[in-house]
Amino acid sequence: MKLLFDLPSDYRKLIDGNEQIEYCAPFDIGADGTAVSDGFLAVTKKRVVAFCGGEMTANYPFSEIDGVKYQSFIGCGAFSVIKNGKYIRIASFSMRHTVRFSYIVKGTKVLLNGIDQKVECHEKETACLKCGHPLSGTSICPKCDRKSVTMRQFRQLCSPYILQLILISCVMVAVTVCALYTQSLQQGFIDNTLRNPSPDKIKEVVIFIVAMLLLTGFNVFATIYKNVLCVKLGARMSMDLRRKVFSKIQQLSMTFINRRRPGELMNRVTGDTAAIREFMEGAFGNLMSNIITMIGAAALMLMINWKLTLISVIFMPICMIVTKFFNRKFHNLFRNQSNKGDDIKTRLNDVLSGIRVVKNYGREKDEADNFTELSNKFADTQYKNEAFWAVFFPFLTLTMGLGLHFITYFGGLNVLGGSMTAGRLMQFTSYASMLYTPLSFMVRLPRMIMRMLNALDRIFDVLDDDTEIDGKGVVERTIEGNIEFKSVTFGYNACDIVLDDINLSVKKGEMIGLVGASGVGKSTMINLLMRLYDVNDGQILIDGVDIRDYDKNSLHSQLGVVLQETFLFAGSILNNIRYSNPSASYEEVIKAAKIANAHDFISRLPDGYDTYIGSKGFNLSGGERQRIAIARAVLANPRILILDEATSSLDSESEFLVQQAISRLTSERTTFAIAHRLSTLRNADRLVVIGRDHHIAEIGTHDELMEKKGIYYGLVTAQKSLFKVKTEIE
Repeated sequence: MKLLFDLPSDYRKLIDGNEQIEYCAPFDIGADGTAVSDGFLAVTKKRVVAFCGGEMTANYPFSEIDGVKYQSFIGCGAFSVIKNGKYIRIASFSMRHTVRFSYIVKGTKVLLNGIDQKVECHEKETACLKCGHPLSGTSICPKCDRKSVTMRQFRQLCSPYILQLILISCVMVAVTVCALYTQSLQQGFIDNTLRNPSPDKIKEVVIFIVAMLLLTGFNVFATIYKNVLCVKLGARMSMDLRRKVFSKIQQLSMTFINRRRPGELMNRVTGDTAAIREFMEGAFGNLMSNIITMIGAAALMLMINWKLTLISVIFMPICMIVTKFFNRKFHNLFRNQSNKGDDIKTRLNDVLSGIRVVKNYGREKDEADNFTELSNKFADTQYKNEAFWAVFFPFLTLTMGLGLHFITYFGGLNVLGGSMTAGRLMQFTSYASMLYTPLSFMVRLPRMIMRMLNALDRIFDVLDDDTEIDGKGVVERTIEGNIEFKSVTFGYNACDIVLDDINLSVKKGEMIGLVGASGVGKSTMINLLMRLYDVNDGQILIDGVDIRDYDKNSLHSQLGVVLQETFLFAGSILNNIRYSNPSASYEEVIKAAKIANAHDFISRLPDGYDTYIGSKGFNLSGGERQRIAIARAVLANPRILILDEATSSLDSESEFLVQQAISRLTSERTTFAIAHRLSTLRNADRLVVIGRDHHIAEIGTHDELMEKKGIYYGLVTAQKSLFKVKTEIE
């Protein structure tokens, strides 16, 4: 993201010419809260200045201020200087600029501390710097660079299949040449055989019929072969795109996944790739064939009679202008229809995933009504699109068809006048029909192309997205378990810090309990350790090696994770346990299940380890699902174990069995555990308490922290009081 914009020359004159501008960015909200278009904030090595309305509105030398502050408000943010303990707002901006200014604040603080170091922002722009058009995951603006983007995307789509495309093109050329030659053969037959019969006319008729049968047969065979090639190519393209999109989604960060709805991602893997297949099957083959036919027919028509040719195409420019005028509307129609389809798939996914909640609260009818409403909106959008085409297509077809009537009239006059033979007129009319038929197809083509381009946009929105988690690490080694957080700072949004300057050293085999109020960053710490996200600043070291230098597969194969909400895949218990180690033997699976206290209940099931469990394992109890998850973690033989509220939702008996399994699992492994039920962390080697300021507030054993009577003491006391009240009520 750009942090140094060019300051307009009128404003630049108001600053000492010798001062180098380190950071400069536009802001779009004026002092009175109205939108402005000429606001700029600049930071030099000496001061912070702001400009708006053609004049300097703020000028604060570093020697006169105590610091700078990024302030977040509802729907906007502000850059403020701190002077004499007061915040003075000098620039306000919309959400479009919040990330940019949060980094400029960070860079200004570095300059205030006398450090000559430039802060860089590696986050992507959210809108085009030229036109302000939103950028959905890529650095290329679909509005400013529409044509180049489209050509690049289509080349990327077609480049792996160039041989198949050449073969299809050759077949289409052969079909077109055959069709054009057929009309020439008919012209000769009419003028030479029918109008001037010869003694061998029967022989000539037979030869003509045989030739026509051969040409028709070749045409049919070649057309069938072309259609088969197009179907195979479309299916292959669709299959490869599905694979690429799905694989890319697996590589993208959780940030990307969380910003997209499930139905939207599903639609890109299935619906959009299907649209590409339909275009290649139904449009591409006919497109090339019709283009070649149009060129050949137009060339032959010019050779026969150039005046009639000009008359026949007189209405074509009108159709082309009208189609060009509606191009943007075509694109918007299909984008809107795709978005409505995303809404339906997202809602369907949510309801089916949460069907137990729906039934528990008796909301079946409400959900059915909601889905009906979404379906009606989708149907209305489809109806409007189809109604538009139902009017647009016949209008263009009628407009182009007028040329054929002009040909018949003026060509008939030429035949009557003797300047053209009847066979030649028939040949010319046939070529004109061959020209108009592709033109009718071309009228429908924008609809096909726009649907395909819309699908391409959505597919390449995924494929072109930069992988935020760099997967170029090459270190592959057995992890011992020494972990160090060095000055780690992180926020899911750059302007909203979740962890601030975290420093923590963990020795091999230690069990660390993470404690703190909700939202202080406990789960974020383990997310960073699992490298679901990368730190904004600082380092996480494992055995002295930066976590970003590890090969991702090597790192994740040595992590074991047991979460509060256990996710099990639809399939057998055996496959779910083997998910962490697909090559594990049956005996190893049983051993892992025994360690997890899962073997006994699995053995009592009718099909044992081959028992099929439904989506998310809903036909098992919470404790059973949790023990399967622990068995899955055991089977991976992890060097680092992560427990996130692994027992919080279980009954006493299940919790006892799970705690037994966890105690076996944590033995001689570096473990990070999160639990709101603090009694479960009493045996941790150390407890790390994160305060509401997102710093580490306390570190120590349970007894040490209780003696300190700080944050941890308050949390334990509050839980004891709550438990006492609960016991009295019961």
